[in-house]
Amino acid sequence: MSVPTDWAEVDGALERTFELPSFPEAIAFVNRVAELAEAENHHPDVAISYKQVTLRWTTHSEGGITDRDRELAARSADLA
Repeated sequence: MSVPTDWAEVDGALERTFELPSFPEAIAFVNRVAELAEAENHHPDVAISYKQVTLRWTTHSEGGITDRDRELAARSADLA
């Protein structure tokens, strides 16, 4: 499986920064990603800076990016 569009490989993780229209919408996006992550029992690193949300998907136990990270990156982008 290839890297999803608009995601970059950075230090062994898939990384993407999303720009949302407002701070409340950024938090709502993070909450949607959190629900997905909990349902899949696989959690990204999340950084919030006002209207920007950066997600980093990696599988620490595998030492880098797996197909599961690619799938969840694509699914989380759909939630933006």
